[in-house]
Amino acid sequence: MKIRNFAHKGLKRLYTEDSAKGVPPGVLDKLRNMLAYLDSMEDAEELRALTTWNAHTLTGDRSGTWSLTVTRNRRLTFRIDTAEREVCDVNLEDYH
Repeated sequence: MKIRNFAHKGLKRLYTEDSAKGVPPGVLDKLRNMLAYLDSMEDAEELRALTTWNAHTLTGDRSGTWSLTVTRNRRLTFRIDTAEREVCDVNLEDYH
């Protein structure tokens, strides 16, 4: 699936320019791997196989948003537009 857009400027810069500016240095390689996986996956169900990243969908007012664990308190969140087969609104969030 193609990544359509980013909510986090640092992630966008990492994805488009391979620049680490605006991204926590301790998670740089993990974020690169996550973005590459999102970019290369064919179907959202592939995320369910990612037990190490604790892939799951959020509930409530964030229903439909996926979350991947980056660190203890940081998550990579995004939505999937199934009609267009694109990942959108990719964000790095601090849950605490």
